[in-house]
Amino acid sequence: MKINALIASQADQPLRAGQVELRELQADDVKIEILYCGVCHSDLHMARNEWGVSRYPLVPGHEIVGRVVAVGGNVTKFSAGDTVGVGVMVDSCGECHFCQQQEEQYCEAGFTPTYNGTDKYTGNTTFGGYAQHVIADQHFVVTVPDNLALNAVAPLLCAGVTVWSPLQHFKVKAGDRVGVVGLGGTGSYGG
Repeated sequence: MKINALIASQADQPLRAGQVELRELQADDVKIEILYCGVCHSDLHMARNEWGVSRYPLVPGHEIVGRVVAVGGNVTKFSAGDTVGVGVMVDSCGECHFCQQQEEQYCEAGFTPTYNGTDKYTGNTTFGGYAQHVIADQHFVVTVPDNLALNAVAPLLCAGVTVWSPLQHFKVKAGDRVGVVGLGGTGSYGG
């Protein structure tokens, strides 16, 4: 299925409107119509190939908020019409020690990033949130409460979780002192 997207075609060119191919829905997948997508500085680094790993065409965006439009046959947590979010990962092996410990970022087979990754079903490159739709394994999709401003939720899926995750991991509580290194989203959410 072809979808509209903003595409980086090479490092020294601006993003342009075009179309990319969205893969078929798998049994554990959620297809999301994208309503909002934050702009993370990592998206700019990737579009400009400043880290030397970008594969073109590239559709950035990993702070995604949208509405579920379809689900695979094994999906139990979501249904059409649900408001959801997706961050930097859309899949992993699900079987290794790290995946079993909910530390998919260390997946021994390599997690599948939202964009510029290799889709484990097709071998094609994954495309991100500067597009009409995205497909993600249900494990990497989160419910977004209806009472939140969706445009404000999108940055929480990267900068927000970047601050929240270590605070949770290290059991930081009220009155503890911490330092947050970062400007922009990470610094704002940490303050």
